[in-house]
Amino acid sequence: MAQKKEMSGTERRVIEAIVDDNLSEVQALLLEPGLGVDFLDDTGMTPLQHAAFRARREICRFLLASGSDVNSNYHDNGYTALMFAALSGNVEVTRMMLDAGANPDHTNSVGRTAAQMAAFVGQHQCVAAINNFFPSSGLDIYTKPQGLEKEPRLPQHLAPVLVKMINMSNMNPVRIAYFLQDHKEILENSKKVSRVFDTLCEKAMKARDTSDIMALKTHYFATIIRRASKVYEEKQNLDGWIKSLVRGRESDGFPELQDKLIKQSLKEFPYPESELLQQMVHNLANPRLGTHPSAVVLLSQAINGQRYGANEEEDCTTCGQMRAEKKCSACKMVRYCDAYCQKLHWSTHKMFCKDLAVKHQKIQEQKQREHDEEAKHLAEIEAQKRQGEDEELNQKMEDTHIKDKNDAETSTLNGESEAEWNRKVVQDASQLQSLTQATVET
Repeated sequence: MAQKKEMSGTERRVIEAIVDDNLSEVQALLLEPGLGVDFLDDTGMTPLQHAAFRARREICRFLLASGSDVNSNYHDNGYTALMFAALSGNVEVTRMMLDAGANPDHTNSVGRTAAQMAAFVGQHQCVAAINNFFPSSGLDIYTKPQGLEKEPRLPQHLAPVLVKMINMSNMNPVRIAYFLQDHKEILENSKKVSRVFDTLCEKAMKARDTSDIMALKTHYFATIIRRASKVYEEKQNLDGWIKSLVRGRESDGFPELQDKLIKQSLKEFPYPESELLQQMVHNLANPRLGTHPSAVVLLSQAINGQRYGANEEEDCTTCGQMRAEKKCSACKMVRYCDAYCQKLHWSTHKMFCKDLAVKHQKIQEQKQREHDEEAKHLAEIEAQKRQGEDEELNQKMEDTHIKDKNDAETSTLNGESEAEWNRKVVQDASQLQSLTQATVET
């Protein structure tokens, strides 16, 4: 078992190399005899934990391959590499820890899991990655014939692509359609893929530790794959179907087809006893289509958990991807991943762009008014502070004048020479002038 101790010079150099993201230096240093890959620093952190916290992907990959313990928890507060990865905000490193066998249920000294810690600091993508994790080996059993099977249920080359799909956290059907468009091999083998997803759904619900989330998610994916494959068989692409998913109604731009697709998927879910399903059905019982939250939002919350402190207005309006950086240049009120998402949404957005531009202008004016009021308030506070300082200075000058007068009278009574008294007055005046100058400069 690793012990906390004062680090050697070599161990310090390893940590410094990790901070500098210097993989070759880390590799060279760890070759030194007697230097373990899981040595602890004075807080109980391992090199892997340092690398995970700084999102050093290649160094993390090397340390894991070298046998580093992904579940080491000798840190003073019980943190693990998964917790540090989640706090870093790097989804790839977070999944790397999970794939290496990290325990997502481990709690730190205050009883928080890695997902809860990530949610607390606003790393919602890492929260989703943890909640949606599916191991890279999870489909291996389906790529080999089992029992009397003459051929595997799933072509081996599809397994990595499907693992990537299952680990998706974005439940927006447009985003999933993008993925299928980029991986047409899924659509070309849609029957096999959807059957495997149906099996995964069944296993998740019938396992000792039931996973309603995985069951609902794999069923939802199977539903979309079946719909998309029908379109693909006829058109050989998904362009038209994706456009229909994005298209919003004229009254408010709400994408009705997305809502209907998700609600139909829930209706077809084969396990009505699922508590998660019942919760979703209750939340979707609002009789008016298009009210907030939408089916997409509710499904995402069910799969990924609540996004505390997150701003949904920063998501891509077209595909729901988080933290979309581009804005409509005209209204500046909607965000997109890229020009492709913006182009797809334009037929709907153009009906509301001018109104949104007016709304944006009013918001900016309100922000400016609030800024001006705050600046005015701060100026008033500063003026009051200066006035107080001036009054204090005047009082000191008056006190000094009175003191000088009293000193003069006392000196005269004591027989002190007038010249000596004048000299002291000049000296006191000089000190007072220095004090006044220092106060002004302050």
